[in-house]
Amino acid sequence: MIIRKAVPSDAGQLAALIKHVEESNFMLFEPGERKTTAEQLHIRLLAMGENSIVLVAEEQQQLTAYLFAINEDIKRKKHSVYVAMGVRQGERGKGRGTKLFLALEEWAQSRNLHRIELTVLEHNSSAIALYKKMGFKVEGLKRDSLYIANTYANELFMSKIL
Repeated sequence: MIIRKAVPSDAGQLAALIKHVEESNFMLFEPGERKTTAEQLHIRLLAMGENSIVLVAEEQQQLTAYLFAINEDIKRKKHSVYVAMGVRQGERGKGRGTKLFLALEEWAQSRNLHRIELTVLEHNSSAIALYKKMGFKVEGLKRDSLYIANTYANELFMSKIL
């Protein structure tokens, strides 16, 4: 498995992987709701600022996981990134998430970033276990934050200070 920075030529595979991961019902978008095309991702990867990154896990020329770390271009938030991550079903629990977070932390430290933050569904116990293993702490609870399958769901705010 190779962990590397995504490049514009990954856009087609990355778009398909994002769509696949959203079928898990653990992501913000419902299955089929996001309309991001490979062309849009290609442009986004080209235009990404120096304090944002997309990392991918690749095995045998196939993307199996991704991690977006987005830095807002706001002076008071330049020290932090917001993370969204997904792993292909069948590839979960094989160390991809751990390796993506280790690469993210190395990258963040090289840019003197101070904070990594994310939100996660409160019932996504495997993701929460990964984040805690990687040093993230729960900061708060967003009650009834999302409406999934006719039920309200809570999200946790989590962060790691570098």
